[in-house]
Amino acid sequence: MTYRNPVPTVDIIVELVDRPHRPIVLIERQNPPLGWAIPGGFVDYGESVETAAVREAQEEISLSVDLIEQFQTYSDPKRDPRQHTISVVFLATATGEPQAADDAKNLGIFHPWDLPAKLCFDHEKILRDYWRYRYYGIRPHLL
Repeated sequence: MTYRNPVPTVDIIVELVDRPHRPIVLIERQNPPLGWAIPGGFVDYGESVETAAVREAQEEISLSVDLIEQFQTYSDPKRDPRQHTISVVFLATATGEPQAADDAKNLGIFHPWDLPAKLCFDHEKILRDYWRYRYYGIRPHLL
């Protein structure tokens, strides 16, 4: 019997706390699907989601992050065109100058009023939920 289970991933919304208005870091993906994305990636076998989040932030944006909280889990089977993934999204803080690395072609520092037009996966929804939570304290509704 072959099992087809969703693949666990993490996404990390990183606020730069040493800058005015605490902007976030997004990466421009080097590999398909192309576009802008929240830093993140696959959880390795034997790795906790928390460890994966810290590792992915270091690998993609070259920053050591402090995880603040587990924000939400996103699991729509269509969220990733490559395969069914489940993403645990973390809120994190960092200081310093991020640099694109690993599979990040580029990176940008953004406020809610200047997000890039082409976001990958379901990251537009995630960021909309995040800004609502960040500014109004309202958590996303499940279903």
